[in-house]
Amino acid sequence: MLLIKNGHVVDPVTGTDEVLDVLIDGKMIVKVGRDLCTDGVDVIDATGLIVAPGLVDTHVHFRDPGFTYKEDIETGAKAAARGGFTTVVLMANTKPAVDSVETLRYCIEKGETTPIHVLQTSTITKDLKGKELVDMEAMANAGAAGFTDDGIPIMDEKILYQAMLRAKELDLPIALHEEDPLFVKQAGVNMGRVSEQLGYGGASRTAEDIMAARDSVLALDTGASICIQHISSKNSVKIVKAFKELGADVHAEATPHHFTLTEDAVLKYGTYARMNPPVRTEEDRQAIIEGIVDGTIDMIVTDHAPHSVEEKARPMAQAPSGITGLETSLALGIKSLVQPGHISLMKLITLMSKNPMEFYRMKAGSIEAGSVADIVVFGENEEWEVKEEEFASKAVNSPFTGWTLPGKVHYTICGGKIVYENK
Repeated sequence: MLLIKNGHVVDPVTGTDEVLDVLIDGKMIVKVGRDLCTDGVDVIDATGLIVAPGLVDTHVHFRDPGFTYKEDIETGAKAAARGGFTTVVLMANTKPAVDSVETLRYCIEKGETTPIHVLQTSTITKDLKGKELVDMEAMANAGAAGFTDDGIPIMDEKILYQAMLRAKELDLPIALHEEDPLFVKQAGVNMGRVSEQLGYGGASRTAEDIMAARDSVLALDTGASICIQHISSKNSVKIVKAFKELGADVHAEATPHHFTLTEDAVLKYGTYARMNPPVRTEEDRQAIIEGIVDGTIDMIVTDHAPHSVEEKARPMAQAPSGITGLETSLALGIKSLVQPGHISLMKLITLMSKNPMEFYRMKAGSIEAGSVADIVVFGENEEWEVKEEEFASKAVNSPFTGWTLPGKVHYTICGGKIVYENK
């Protein structure tokens, strides 16, 4: 048995926001209360620390199969645990892509060997080509958490319309990467002042806006549950808000880099700030924060995108996009959203645990008797330095290396077992 003693429990499912003890027996929380007996149990002294449901990241790339020199399911799970995550949902743009039951089962079974919960999405279209739907029913029956061609927009609205109708029947969500290539001269950098300064074509926010609008219309028509992934444009935030008000089952996710950085980061960090979609203007960043505050954006995810040092050392036009994000996500949420007073810590945990789980049709984790003991214990304002040599991920491609951040994770507990510890 394990007792978490004197921790400040923050649980959006029950609304609990007070100092309590949490008793774990096996995989389950068996009791929550004050002054629980410590006899015969292992004790974690959580005095001054936050005890919250394990974090959930529903947008990660573990590069397995096909690109395991960047990351694999085992190292990705370790990075997740270090960041306080007990559940992750893997994107399907691997090689081969997760468009067959065989590949799906490989990912699920390998995920089951890790100490955290690893779920796997299916592609929407075969080999991510946007031309032919996968056998969505077979993939759902084999355990797919949802459907996404993340990394590539689906340009054929007829194909996507059919996918939404089938996903609605299967009661599974669809997540969509929204970048119309017509409005992307060169990927990874916002089309604007900085791209002009660099002599780099850039990607217009129109690339996202036009797709977010189209797909929200399709969601309204079909009743499908969709997510606009890694939202970056101030206009797209307004589009999602409008379609939510119209009754569409449309959701949006934001990443820490999109609500923390602007296009100026490209000048400072080079390819380590190259993203798809790109970090944009301060006006866009503030609109994303406003969308988080008012509920338009209902999930915070990392888009954890590990790459090798050699790949990121290439010129901007040849380097891959994305950053490793699992190990800094909670900290950046606290730094960029909670500490400035935009949202409460309770709201942050809602965005990083409860809402992502519910979107992917999972029961949200909770700190209450009878719940699975998936828990993160962290110091909300306790500072730590992001060091390259301490990443659990294979990858170190982060613009936040060297930053001092709040939110030091002390323990990650998954299924009652301590899977990460940093006293």
